[in-house]
Amino acid sequence: MRRTSSTPSCSSSSADRPPTVTSTGRPAYRVTPNAFGMPFGICGLAQVWSTAHAVAGVPRWPADTLWVAAACVWLATLIWYAGNVIRGGRLRTELTDPVFAPFTSLIVVVPMLLGIALGGHAEAAGEIVFMVTLVLTVAVGGWLSGEWIIADLNLTQWHPGYFLPTVAGGLIAAGGSAYFGHDLLARVMFGYGMVCWLVLGSIILARLFTAPALPMALRPTIAIEVAPPVVAGNAWFLINGGHLDAIAAGLAGYAVLMAVVQLRMIPVYRQVPFGPGWWAYSFSYAAAVTLAISWLGAEHVPGRTAWVAVLLAMLTLAIAALAVRTAQRLAQGNYMPAAEPDPAHRPAQDLPR
Repeated sequence: MRRTSSTPSCSSSSADRPPTVTSTGRPAYRVTPNAFGMPFGICGLAQVWSTAHAVAGVPRWPADTLWVAAACVWLATLIWYAGNVIRGGRLRTELTDPVFAPFTSLIVVVPMLLGIALGGHAEAAGEIVFMVTLVLTVAVGGWLSGEWIIADLNLTQWHPGYFLPTVAGGLIAAGGSAYFGHDLLARVMFGYGMVCWLVLGSIILARLFTAPALPMALRPTIAIEVAPPVVAGNAWFLINGGHLDAIAAGLAGYAVLMAVVQLRMIPVYRQVPFGPGWWAYSFSYAAAVTLAISWLGAEHVPGRTAWVAVLLAMLTLAIAALAVRTAQRLAQGNYMPAAEPDPAHRPAQDLPR
């Protein structure tokens, strides 16, 4: 059955309207929380290199360098975002925004990953960072879930970014807990993430299958559909000691389906103007490559070192290209959307590109 969209074209988005001008005559921009997709994606690439070091013995320094870069980018983004939110008077509206609120969870999810990485060099310090941000991740996820229960949301306002606070947050917490040796906590958080995936996944897939197509600016979030099975698979490998079992195989099977879906989405993604939303591709695909490398190691695939090298090269070049394009747009001053007079209650279809 053909669906017809009642959603206005993104040609009417804020990106096509004249930007707000400050008293100095310079355009004012809204720093949206999906800007944290950049450090999140760099963390994903760092995790790939860390896994490749463990499986294939590749040098460790690229992973360490990327973890440091991710921390620096996260801190710079946090300062930039917080300043923009405060100046824009949006402190009370960011967590209720139906489009961008789910991305605010990355503020605490990214340092949770950084804590895991730090644990490889300074275990006590890394564990403290991890535990503090795990608690904050659960708190943010719970608050947002409660907000979604009481808010007057339409099905068309949902998108795969809603996986980030509880599904991604919970499953990353599960893997980190296993890494630090907290087996029971790891299984608790694995259940937390999996149940949230079941609940939210049913809503999001119903929206994608039956409602009008996502607005152009949100279409990169379809890449996040890859994340739940692969992040769960990575967490399960840490929980069960890297063994292949029925759970690992089942998660891998669904991950294959979502990977094939991504191939079908290539013509759709090519239509999306470049912006912060493009970083939605980075962590999801990096997590998929991490799982693939773990499988290569678990199966003792002949020539796995060569396969690992190919996967590393492809992903690293792709994210490097994404970073270069981002730097260019930042330098040009047109990476972020123009600020709006009242950004708190705009419809989901009226999105910045």
